[in-house]
Amino acid sequence: MGIEVIILIVVLGLVFDYSNGFHDAANVVATSIATKVVTPVVAIGITTLFNFIGATQVSGVAQTITTGLVDTADATQPMVLAAVIGAIFWNFLTWYFGIPSSSSYALVGGLVGAALVHGGSAIVIWKGVIFKVIIPMVLSPLIGFAVAFLLMHVLLKLKTKDRKIFKHLQLFTASCLALAHGLNDAQKSMGIITLGLLAAGVITTSQIPLWVIGSCAVMMALGTATGGFRIIRTLGYEITELKPIQGFASEISASSVILVASFLGMPISSTHMIAGSITGVGSAHGSKAVKWATAKKLVLAWVLTMPGAALVSGLFSHIIVTIFS
Repeated sequence: MGIEVIILIVVLGLVFDYSNGFHDAANVVATSIATKVVTPVVAIGITTLFNFIGATQVSGVAQTITTGLVDTADATQPMVLAAVIGAIFWNFLTWYFGIPSSSSYALVGGLVGAALVHGGSAIVIWKGVIFKVIIPMVLSPLIGFAVAFLLMHVLLKLKTKDRKIFKHLQLFTASCLALAHGLNDAQKSMGIITLGLLAAGVITTSQIPLWVIGSCAVMMALGTATGGFRIIRTLGYEITELKPIQGFASEISASSVILVASFLGMPISSTHMIAGSITGVGSAHGSKAVKWATAKKLVLAWVLTMPGAALVSGLFSHIIVTIFS
């Protein structure tokens, strides 16, 4: 295959990174907008800055995407291309309907689906998929829920008189969440582009090229600046009532778990993390404080994203192979 396919993989990898930014920007800004700590424009500005900073730092997530999910020796350009196209399609589809699904699991599902169609089960590194993706996918929002729930209980028991302090603290925690989002989410785009370069023989090692790091950081920031206001409504207003103290507790919970997962090389979902944390702070006020119909919709998106993206990428894999054969 020619240079045009390599260029297409890089361009679409950056498009996915951009879609990740505007799709998942809602996760970071929803709480601070809902609590009226900052205006939407300021929230997007802060998020863009810290997303960019986080994206320039390489964690183990990029290596997991590049070498931990499929056998690089059997990876091909059509397989990587199908994975990226499937993930982009899923991102835009869920964004259009305002469903806060996970860009992370869309990409992983897309990669696994394309790999299965291309080379069968043997080229998928199931140990990596299970221990780096599926188990963290199940546990991370539950941990976020538990941490936020406990933290909210502690804060309520303290009966802090000056609740205004949480407006200032939430600026800090929102920045931490944006930093964590960039550190985890931008790495996935870096990883898939690097895998494409490996498959094409452009590079010979899995080390992420500097130009890939820089371009992914810029595209993540641009996507974040665009904002995902369709999804902000779901996370910020349709799970539970949020005030600065709840926003602080949910953001510190989500950012802590995402940062730990990033350094462990686990590509978890910032969408599910912040949704789980918001549900946790709401539950601390009693089960009636949570709109469980919305929570059920989030769980449905949580369950369907990986298999849905895998099916889409599998279909695109057939189409791409037919075109280039």
